[in-house]
Amino acid sequence: MTFHITLEPAEDGWIVAECPALPGCVSQGKDEEEAINNIREAITAWMWAEDQKAMKSLSKDQTPLLIAV
Repeated sequence: MTFHITLEPAEDGWIVAECPALPGCVSQGKDEEEAINNIREAITAWMWAEDQKAMKSLSKDQTPLLIAV
């Protein structure tokens, strides 16, 4: 999968990275490279957390299957 991100300098000199498609998915880094690496990790964690929430909402008669995208 691919996502668009934004990079913006913060007042403290760090670079803030955000993924607008995933509300609240934000990270930062000391430079652009670190910020991009960190937002990749944040995207993965965001998606995992959303999947875990969805699993808790399944009814007992639903059988979950795991797929790779």
